[in-house]
Amino acid sequence: MSPREIFALRDYLGPEKKGRTLSDPRHVVSLTDILSLSCLGGRARELSGRNVLLAISDQLRSGIAMIEIDGVARRMLLCPPDLNPAHLKALIEDAGIDAVVTDTPEAWTDCGIALVIAAQLPLVPAEVAPSERATEWLMLTSGTSGVPKIVGHTLEGLSGAIVAEGPSRGPAPVWATFYDIRRYGGLQIFLRAVIGGGSLVLSEPGEALADHVARLNARGVTHISGTPSHWRKLLMSGAAAQFDPRYVRLSGEIADQAVLDGLKAAFPDASVGHAYASTEAGVGFAVNDGLEGFPAGMIGQNRNGVEMKIVDGSLRIRSRRTAHAYIGRNAAPLTDADGFVDTGDMVELRGDRYHFVGRRGGIINIGGLKVHPEEIEAVINRHADVRMSRAKSRRSPITGGIVVADVILADGTDAAREKEIRDQIMTQCRAQLASHKVPAVIRFVPTLDVTPAGKLARTDA
Repeated sequence: MSPREIFALRDYLGPEKKGRTLSDPRHVVSLTDILSLSCLGGRARELSGRNVLLAISDQLRSGIAMIEIDGVARRMLLCPPDLNPAHLKALIEDAGIDAVVTDTPEAWTDCGIALVIAAQLPLVPAEVAPSERATEWLMLTSGTSGVPKIVGHTLEGLSGAIVAEGPSRGPAPVWATFYDIRRYGGLQIFLRAVIGGGSLVLSEPGEALADHVARLNARGVTHISGTPSHWRKLLMSGAAAQFDPRYVRLSGEIADQAVLDGLKAAFPDASVGHAYASTEAGVGFAVNDGLEGFPAGMIGQNRNGVEMKIVDGSLRIRSRRTAHAYIGRNAAPLTDADGFVDTGDMVELRGDRYHFVGRRGGIINIGGLKVHPEEIEAVINRHADVRMSRAKSRRSPITGGIVVADVILADGTDAAREKEIRDQIMTQCRAQLASHKVPAVIRFVPTLDVTPAGKLARTDA
């Protein structure tokens, strides 16, 4: 069936999905039950033609509500749980929100929005609201301290890569993701489960990593995705030894060779690869050869409707999977005159392969020279005793700025070897980096902060 023939997500939930489920630590919900049971108390019809804010604290009810709302509402704005409350008013105005679906309806009594519908579990019997339109899916960009931009997608664009791949062969996969499904990376996995015929095990904020992995094992998870920072935390935890997925994917950050090699060693029987996607550009491509970066031959080709080019070192993507617009006060053009999205991800050609070197907006200034911290981290992470690192700048009265690297060592590393390891890292950096990129200071730390979106938190010292 062509995606153009399908108005809504629930059109994918036929009898063939029997036995497929969505689950969290407290509930397991059959996908086919959503055709006759409701988390909205049967009130989805009241959302017809409205601009809906989805503001639910847990992922399970959020996912069920997405299925109920899609095809009914005019717009649906997905609100991640880490959203700064101070930004909510501006986002509501930008998206023209006139209805809220929430698990805390009492918190919205004085919000000025007339229609507030409670999301609940367990599900209750209800007649399915008919599909009337192609709902516009609104998502928020991450990685900014100001009001996030609102990006508009269609279900056809969001599901483009999934439909292009076709149904999975063999047993139906059981998916999991470290992402939240209200962000682009997590939503892709949610859609893969619903559209592709698998089940999905959802993460729980604050859940201990060992407990999370035990739950993934208990639910039989076979396919799982996350950012490199998510995966590094798993590798450091020791819980990877209790887990045996057959499909491991990284996205959202640069996947350097160290983390790819670490995952292949931890899961020798799994397919380990990394994918490129962004909220604006959509799903670009996947790399499955175990190497960082991507083959230069991908540039200039039309692969499944996706074209890429490099302009001034920045990757640009044109495809049917890209968002169609910014919404509200940030409604600037999303593409260039030729329809390409400027991703802001900088790449460098080395031999026959492009390597990601960092974000254009994430450059640090060292003595007047521009440095991508990710390039430094990739070199540091190659040391056998390093599990994770973060490079940043620190003010210097002489040069104006120096590189400082915070490094997490592998569990069990002898503290007496710290000076030896520090010297080895410095030697490695001097051999592989320009002199201004070599850290002036290396500090061994027990932890590094990761943002709610699963990316390494970056702040200058």
